[in-house]
Amino acid sequence: MSNSNHFQVIVIGGGPGGYVAAIRAAQLGLQTCVVERDKLGGVCLNWGCIPTKALLESAHVLEHLKEASKFGISADNVKADFEAIIKRSRSVADQMAKGVEFLMKKNKVTVVNGEASFTNAKTIEVKSNTGETSTLTADYFILAVGAKNKSLPFLPFDGKRVLSAREAMVEPKAIPNLAIIGAGAIGVEFADFYASMGSKVTIIEYQDHLLPNEDKEISGVLERSFKKRGIEQYLSYGVETATVSEKGVELTLLDRNSAKKEKLNFDKVIVGVGITPNTTAIGLDAIGVKLKNGFVEYVGNYKSTVDHIYAIGDCIPTPSLAHVASAEGIRAAEDISIRMGNPHHIQIQRLNYAYIPGCTYCHPEVASVGLSEDKAKAMGHDIKVGKFPFTASGRAQAQGDTTGMVKIVSDAKHGEILGAHIIGPGATELIAELTLGANMEITVRELANTIHAHPTLAEGIMESAAAVLGEAINI
Repeated sequence: MSNSNHFQVIVIGGGPGGYVAAIRAAQLGLQTCVVERDKLGGVCLNWGCIPTKALLESAHVLEHLKEASKFGISADNVKADFEAIIKRSRSVADQMAKGVEFLMKKNKVTVVNGEASFTNAKTIEVKSNTGETSTLTADYFILAVGAKNKSLPFLPFDGKRVLSAREAMVEPKAIPNLAIIGAGAIGVEFADFYASMGSKVTIIEYQDHLLPNEDKEISGVLERSFKKRGIEQYLSYGVETATVSEKGVELTLLDRNSAKKEKLNFDKVIVGVGITPNTTAIGLDAIGVKLKNGFVEYVGNYKSTVDHIYAIGDCIPTPSLAHVASAEGIRAAEDISIRMGNPHHIQIQRLNYAYIPGCTYCHPEVASVGLSEDKAKAMGHDIKVGKFPFTASGRAQAQGDTTGMVKIVSDAKHGEILGAHIIGPGATELIAELTLGANMEITVRELANTIHAHPTLAEGIMESAAAVLGEAINI
């Protein structure tokens, strides 16, 4: 079966960048279509951000219940039902996917399921899972094709012993002896979850600290916390060789500092060493869309080297974060609307990539925005640093969750917020205030002078800003 339909905008990919771009285009009165090969919401909603947070919430509840006696509560024989935890995670993801379906209908966005590929610069062919094809044309396209998990050349994913993040979140039972290669957000979050489920977890990271993109002092707090929980860490180690058998996986690790080698055996391995863009199978080369290292080259408000084709999210070389993809999608849709002479008054505000918040939802949580202390120094900034530990927070003490701190890195002369780093309870929520402050160029003096409700975790932000000035009260 074949048919032909024309739209003003076709978005290829229905993830957090694509579906948001489609909604914004539709809000601006453009006839819009989304092509998605799987469920709406993409990897983030179905196999990433949302279901992993559901898993981690179960882990956090379990750990909290184990310490119930500290709160004067008796909770005996607390244990995890692994199958039920996985089932709940999938249910949460499915519910959110249905929510996106509703938003498509509400905004009158046409949804076409299938794999898209360009036949010419204005036309795509979409092949459904059943083999049927349809031909769609558009005035403008937005590429929101995302990325997939990157494997190691000598350790390909097999879904049995060597797992990607997608496979790791639907295991039938807890893995007794687990290795995780890569200590970025994905690796650290799975380490947290599986350790709570009773697995013996070993993290292997080539760099010298967990969460290599985070401030080293913050990572050090996480490393000590994980160590207390029995999570083994091989930092500054690379994986030299791997042997996969029916019994498990043998890894040969190489210490990049001492050249010492160690052989370790595991039941399974999760590989979380990054992602690679889904740009190779959609016919971009033939229509003149240029790629660099697999990423789409872009200018301005995400326009590719082909004037009417835009690209956003994980397929361009910007931070691979769902919230970044969504923000880019909105701006791409608005730029198209302006070019089409839309009567809506739009003033596009470009993203400030210097202040994009990053969050890791392990326990303790980690969140940051802007420069780390080391990066600020390396860039030649004259800095002042203020820190406030959660041990000094009345709210954190009441919650029984005092690991961590708020840390602000500021310009010594003007008090500009160069970076902010939080580890501890509520970190991924608290970072929003500091992100707003950094983007609005609020000084640490203004932040310290802003009254924060007491008792709250957010007081740590006020106190940390005051600490930069040598005026913190509660430490």
